[in-house]
Amino acid sequence: MRIVLAGAHGQVARRLGRLLSARGDTVVGIIRNPDHATDVRADGMEPAVLDLESASVDEVASAVTGADAVVFAAGAGPGSGAARKDTVDRGAAVLLADAAVRAGVERYLLVSSMGVDSVADGRRPHGLDDVFLAYLQAKLAAEQDLLSRPALRTTVLRPGGLTDDPGTGRVTLGRSVDRGSIPRDDVAAVLVALLDAGRDGAVLELVAGPTPIAQAVEESLSRGGRG
Repeated sequence: MRIVLAGAHGQVARRLGRLLSARGDTVVGIIRNPDHATDVRADGMEPAVLDLESASVDEVASAVTGADAVVFAAGAGPGSGAARKDTVDRGAAVLLADAAVRAGVERYLLVSSMGVDSVADGRRPHGLDDVFLAYLQAKLAAEQDLLSRPALRTTVLRPGGLTDDPGTGRVTLGRSVDRGSIPRDDVAAVLVALLDAGRDGAVLELVAGPTPIAQAVEESLSRGGRG
């Protein structure tokens, strides 16, 4: 497969890039900072330097043309304010969707976050600070935009709290699961399995658990992801 990965220098994205390139897939890694190109190449990806907060649809479409799928794993990151949560976690994801549609790429995997349902319909959970509220709102808005597009076959993955613990290859995956954490290794492996599954339209939450990844993905997709 040829995969275009947005946010390719992120911690989950680098793991995903290494998994895909190691098995022979072609991965184009979109990065904002040209200084990250060396790391991305070392992970087996082809770097494409694009700032998704300022690039045009045509520029991004040129990078994704010919891809079998795009994966959005970018994020404004810790220390960023509410404004950048919107321009990156929502705006950049939407820009990638616009570019994918223009380039004729149908499959889109969006890395979102557990907890986005808690801010639906304008709700604000007690104790949530302004920046994290903006983050969840941006992720939810991106999901809603992508899932409403008939030209895209979108799958949304909502991981729980991310850790650097070694992956176990076993997870809990479903439309709604109890809060928990998940190693970044296992998030990347689930993304690979979702790409391989060839079925789309699911919205899935992910935490650590007892089920082998291949089985968890198969069962979750067969049940339907939006129930």
